[in-house]
Amino acid sequence: MVDEESLVAFLAGGGRLSAPDNVTPRYRGELMRLMAIFVDSEMAGASGFADCINLAPGLKERIIATRIVFDKFDHARQVLALMEQFGADTGQYVGAHPWASRLDRSVNLATRRIAGDMRLNVFHYPINGWVDAVVMNCLMGRATVVQLDELTRGSYQPLADVLAEILPVERRHAELGEQGLQAALERGHDRIDAQASVNYWYPRVADTFGSSASDHFSQHRRYGLRQKGREELMAQWQSHVHPMLSRFGLEVPGHGSREIGDQVSLQ
Repeated sequence: MVDEESLVAFLAGGGRLSAPDNVTPRYRGELMRLMAIFVDSEMAGASGFADCINLAPGLKERIIATRIVFDKFDHARQVLALMEQFGADTGQYVGAHPWASRLDRSVNLATRRIAGDMRLNVFHYPINGWVDAVVMNCLMGRATVVQLDELTRGSYQPLADVLAEILPVERRHAELGEQGLQAALERGHDRIDAQASVNYWYPRVADTFGSSASDHFSQHRRYGLRQKGREELMAQWQSHVHPMLSRFGLEVPGHGSREIGDQVSLQ
């Protein structure tokens, strides 16, 4: 097995890794953490959105919501298969946490983790009706696209390849969220209520971009797993969602740019 110093030098020169045997224990730990965050977030996101299928106003919307749930479970399956190559017990994984469980709406975890559950904290919060669901999907969907796009250039080639296949599907999910919100507003849904959902979800989605000052980010950059920091990724996200909100006659919450703590970015 390659030693740490040689691995870092190889990666600094643009090298890519192709199999579990090529990595050091510390690289393995950071890679597994990234993959666990993705899998847990997809499991929790799919499970929570499944509860919203019957909230959809029409059959077309229910079919779309069902497809999104299916896709997210399938994305979790694909990355979990990579984790299995590193020795993860995939047979026990699905039952490891109550993925559909949610906290009280008033709770704000910021970046605190809960009992080993690696999902991004945005997936601990409950959805309050169909429009709330599509607002969350609009905002988090675009965050997912930005974050996955960054990870498709990561140094572990099998993960980069899988995420490159997943990325267009997640981009479509974000587009469907925007279409769902537009349709709801055109049907006359109260913009004040929609704005309340934006105010709730915007800062919680912003939390998923983490901190460029975190130890994990430093290691990810050193290993070539990620390069862009929170500020750059946030700017990309905002360049998508701010014009979108403006088109819908909604405002960007004033507290959306507050400082965010240490949380690894990845849905």
